[in-house]
Amino acid sequence: MTNIKSGEVRNEKLTRSGGRLPVAGVLLGSLLLTLHPSAAFAQDSAVVPDKMSYVPFGPSIMGIDKDPSKATSTTGDSATLYQRRMSMPWSKEAFHDEGPAHWVVVDGYFIDKYEVSNSKYAEFMKTKGHPGPAYWDDPRLNKPNQPVVGVNWFDAKAYCEFKGKRLPTEAEWERAARGPEGLKYPWGNEFDAAKANFGKNHAATLPIDSMPEAASPYGLHHMAGNVFEWVEDWYDPDFYRKTPHSVNTMGPLKPIWIGGTGTYVDRLTVGEKRVIRGGSWIAAQSSITTTHRFWNHPSNNSYGVGLGFRCAKSASTVVNDKVRTATIDAMKRMGQEKWQEAKTQIATALELEPHNTELQQMQAIVQDNIR
Repeated sequence: MTNIKSGEVRNEKLTRSGGRLPVAGVLLGSLLLTLHPSAAFAQDSAVVPDKMSYVPFGPSIMGIDKDPSKATSTTGDSATLYQRRMSMPWSKEAFHDEGPAHWVVVDGYFIDKYEVSNSKYAEFMKTKGHPGPAYWDDPRLNKPNQPVVGVNWFDAKAYCEFKGKRLPTEAEWERAARGPEGLKYPWGNEFDAAKANFGKNHAATLPIDSMPEAASPYGLHHMAGNVFEWVEDWYDPDFYRKTPHSVNTMGPLKPIWIGGTGTYVDRLTVGEKRVIRGGSWIAAQSSITTTHRFWNHPSNNSYGVGLGFRCAKSASTVVNDKVRTATIDAMKRMGQEKWQEAKTQIATALELEPHNTELQQMQAIVQDNIR
């Protein structure tokens, strides 16, 4: 993996097309930037691996600004002792680690469509002699197609490396959950209790491939609820303020010591933390938004019987080039009104990016002209 310093911005020139573009080109002007290939995190995969989704190079929004309408004054003589105490860093409004909203640019990568299952983790345990996770014998949680739970960060990292993958960065996880439009929930901007397993609205974790109607724009299941998911990064509540315009954000280079939030026990807890994302089957509704950040000690494997993970893998420049070339060729054919050839090129690009809305718009234009 490329060594990028925390907060560092690479000064790369993005490829831009010259001259006037045809109608399709105007429609996809920003796509040429999105498909710029980059060598960081490069690996040798030229096709999308099985049961993974491809997320292309490009900018995306990360984080969310605090809603000023919910802020309350906790200073001055009129504030009660309780209010003044709750204005300390463990107060949700004061401890706003989800903001400010900012742009990040992430290289193309692959990410698992599903959380790692018990059956897949069992193969890892058998092959590597790795110890079993917590709750391995819990009948509520140990069915083959349920997500593995009770794993710590080191377990998750070891499994991903065993599969030739790695844990996603926090920026990659959020980009995959929010999609190109920066959604609040994987399925959209409106809350829908039927589309997530949280707050014990189900008796236990659900199968990893369930709730397809709630999948993220890139086709990922259970990016809200089911299990909290480990990511690569160390946790820092102020990290978003330190890196407002970063490329391939990797989180802090070193852990910081923080105080906990939430319950009384959490407030007494300090230490080095790794980020966990996505909420879980027993966590509150507030934890299942695509911007919610939480943390746990990397050695802890038992946060609310809901600690799991999914893996990621860096895409090679071959994949990025294939998408860009097919898209540009399609635009040229559309400008020449060679609609059948354009259709073929768009189909090639959509094989890698089936959820790309700009490509879908191009496809609709081509279909209208073929009829």
